[in-house]
Amino acid sequence: MECQKEKNLQHCNCTYEPCPKKGICCECLKYHLSMRQLPGCCFPSKFEKTYDRSFEHFAKLVIEKVI
Repeated sequence: MECQKEKNLQHCNCTYEPCPKKGICCECLKYHLSMRQLPGCCFPSKFEKTYDRSFEHFAKLVIEKVI
C-alpha cells in the first residue's frame, strides 16, 4: 500500500515544523513509540503544542478527562 501523505497532512496537527515525518504516519508512529511517546495527532491541539508527548502526559490527560 502506498503512503497517502497529502491526505494524511489534512489531518495532521503536528506543529513541529522541521519534522520530516509529517504526513508519513507509519514513520511518525514508529519514531514516537520507540521514544515512549505518542504522536501529536493523539493529543488535542492545545496539548500537542506543549511537545510533551509522553505516555505519562497522555495518561494524565485521560485521567483529568481532557481527552
